[in-house]
Amino acid sequence: MHMPKTALGVFIALLGTHSAHARDLKPDEILKLREAGTLQAVELMNAAAQERHPHSVILETEVEKEYGRYFYQLELRDAQGITWDLEFDAVTGQILRDYQDR
Repeated sequence: MHMPKTALGVFIALLGTHSAHARDLKPDEILKLREAGTLQAVELMNAAAQERHPHSVILETEVEKEYGRYFYQLELRDAQGITWDLEFDAVTGQILRDYQDR
């Protein structure tokens, strides 16, 4: 694919901007935010994910801050071996995305 130099520069700048705004939180940060009542308990997100996908196993849970908002990102495998990615608003607990990982 050929891009004019100016379009390529804008594309690279946007990629750099996105990665600068999203970051995974460290365990000590998560604990402080949870104790302050800012974040929902991760156990609630795990339970909600397993309710949507019964008999599933949680593979990974991350907390990310992007553009000033906090998100829980969960990856799980259901009883049929299908992997799912779920994203929650970490403040409200609302499920934002639930899709099959391909």
